[in-house]
Amino acid sequence: MNTAYPMSLFNPAPESAAHSPVSAPLAERMRPRSLDEFLGQEHLLGPGKPLRVQIERDDASSMIFWGPPGVGKTTLAKIIAETTRATFIEFSAVLSGIREIKQVMADAEKAATWGTRTILFVDEIHRFNKAQQDAFLPWVERGSIRLIGATTENPSFEIISALLSRCRVYTLHALTDAQIVTLLNRALRDTRRGLGRQNLTAAEGALELLASYASGDARNALNALEVAAKLASEAPEPVITREIATEALQQRVLMYDKQGEEHFNLISALHKSVRNSDADATLYWLGRMLKAGEDPLYVARRLVRMAVEDIGLAAPEALNLTLSARDMVDILGSPEGDLALAEAAVYLALAPKSNAIYTAFGEVLADIESTRQEPVPLHLRNAPTKLMKELHYGRGYEYAHDVEGRVADMECLPASLAGRRYYHPTQEGREKTMAQRMEEIRRIREAKRRSSSEASEDVSRDRNS
Repeated sequence: MNTAYPMSLFNPAPESAAHSPVSAPLAERMRPRSLDEFLGQEHLLGPGKPLRVQIERDDASSMIFWGPPGVGKTTLAKIIAETTRATFIEFSAVLSGIREIKQVMADAEKAATWGTRTILFVDEIHRFNKAQQDAFLPWVERGSIRLIGATTENPSFEIISALLSRCRVYTLHALTDAQIVTLLNRALRDTRRGLGRQNLTAAEGALELLASYASGDARNALNALEVAAKLASEAPEPVITREIATEALQQRVLMYDKQGEEHFNLISALHKSVRNSDADATLYWLGRMLKAGEDPLYVARRLVRMAVEDIGLAAPEALNLTLSARDMVDILGSPEGDLALAEAAVYLALAPKSNAIYTAFGEVLADIESTRQEPVPLHLRNAPTKLMKELHYGRGYEYAHDVEGRVADMECLPASLAGRRYYHPTQEGREKTMAQRMEEIRRIREAKRRSSSEASEDVSRDRNS
């Protein structure tokens, strides 16, 4: 018995005509009814695999299905309910609140006293807040219901730990193009639930085109096939050509959620491609983000971050270039500003790399956190008043421009950190020159210290003679 809340568990409404196999969308009609029909997820559903074993043993554990859209999360939940002869209650986290949760839980607990088992399927469970997720716990612990949640977001971040610890998490993968082509062929041939009665054929490459544009989402692919079938039925020949497939697709639907995990996956791919000096991959991931609707200013800000984190002083002009690209995006918007982003991104990818500044500043912050906050050494303080001079503010300070080499033999760090070195320039790009300059400064200071030490020894000998 499949129902959708808020219908009562004891008084489910019959399926309406709108949901009959004839009038339902193709993707709904072709939904697998058994594990034998289910395609994909062999790592979970193959012989002896964990989810297959759990279903076959009628294991009553609650579970979370985590995966991208259109890979069969809802379908699997319905197959489990059918296989285990359990009542299937489905509602969406988008439309339901705590009141609905508690009501369906109470109904399920009452049904359990009559020997009826209930599977509660919650689509987009990650959209429930903490209080709503907490509401499931008592019934899940008592076994009054078997909870199956579906989410496109990482459960580690979106599901409360108490609920997560009581559920098994299964990761579902996007379908391959070959698997989707198999599903499309099945829909074309099926005379009972599919398009078989229309006697349509598909030209070479047409179904592959639909599959490639589906991005692993079977629902998207079947929806596109349904549109293509309608267009082909109106054509002189009942053939789904590549041209018809292209027209049906209109525009590729890219899986993207600017607040979800895919957002962070794509920006991570872009950043790591830049860091690895891969200009082609950099352009690809940049294009993916912009095509999917990402805010170009967000991308611009991240490119500025890459310039200072991964390029640094090896190519200091990278910072100016990324800031200019940000200004271009702000002034021109898309698509003109997108080219500025592409230019900056490729420059970052091909520029010499150094994280020396990033590492050095991280060490500085760590020392600030872990060491006592010492006062500024007296010789580095200004003395604008008589009192400050009497307190020796500024005593011992050497004005670098007045000494040989423009480098004074003077410690500028607090006493406990004297001699500490944070910045270690690489031999990449401009930093090679900076490393040489730092070595030159070190030699000048050492020479002055030796000279100062020898002078002190001469004075000491004069006093003792």
